[in-house]
Amino acid sequence: MTSFQRVDSISNAHVGRDFEDIAYVYFTEQGYQIIKDVGLPIGLERKKNHRFDLGSSSDATDKIIIECKSHRWTSGDNVPSAKLTVWNEAMYYYHLAPPEYRKIFFVLRDYSNKRNETLGEYYIRTYGHLIPNDVEIMEYDEDLKTVRIL
Repeated sequence: MTSFQRVDSISNAHVGRDFEDIAYVYFTEQGYQIIKDVGLPIGLERKKNHRFDLGSSSDATDKIIIECKSHRWTSGDNVPSAKLTVWNEAMYYYHLAPPEYRKIFFVLRDYSNKRNETLGEYYIRTYGHLIPNDVEIMEYDEDLKTVRIL
């Protein structure tokens, strides 16, 4: 049986939470007043509460929501198709979110030598038609501890 557990991690859930913590520190250091696990009513005809990884409280003047994804290319440097489906789902949630919110998709920088691009760059190139115009994609380099806007 194949294990999709990330090497040297307790669990994939821990990896995700650790990455959310990195994003939380980054955005608070940038001066954003954010909290973890922010619920917003989203939907088409009916609204249902959806939890975003990070964001501002509903009474904040600078409204922001942030989804964090620390996905990587597969071990064979292939496309992690199932993971990118989750990215597409996040884009749909952003599309349904209230327009007054700043929307940030915070992803881990993972470079593919085979493709000569990062996973974030690949996503934009192949799924750009699904990304709402008001979504900012930011890529975090865990080695350099830097963030760039894609």
